[in-house]
Amino acid sequence: MKVILMEDVEGLGRAGDVVQVADGYARNYLLPRKMALKASPKSLKAFEEERKRMAFRMNRARKDAQAMAEELNQLSLTVEVPVGEEDRMFGAVTSQTIAQLLKEKGFNIDRRKIILDEPIRALGVYTVPVRLMPDVEAKVKVWVVKE
Repeated sequence: MKVILMEDVEGLGRAGDVVQVADGYARNYLLPRKMALKASPKSLKAFEEERKRMAFRMNRARKDAQAMAEELNQLSLTVEVPVGEEDRMFGAVTSQTIAQLLKEKGFNIDRRKIILDEPIRALGVYTVPVRLMPDVEAKVKVWVVKE
């Protein structure tokens, strides 16, 4: 089934692309979540109008994300964790912990946008990437210190 993507779908395409997908994927995932429209001559014409509005909104959102990325690049977070013998941490610092610290600083960022391959389990200084948009990424410095 041919569909018009209404938003960026990782591994499939960007907003506005006309792509061929399996019928079940379109019916059960893309269409109910309003991530895509069925491609027809009428919907293509309607989408062109919507594309102009989306481009304007995306440019504004990208500028806001770039401004936020500049602020986040300057930010340094400190996480105090309990440690045992030989400075071994109890638990770990996760993306949820970092999201909570960012919220306390005034940045409302979803934990899924914080890219940690695995939780931080040792004391030290880490540079944690935060993907604000597909093409806008910030780096936050996280200091993990003992209590």
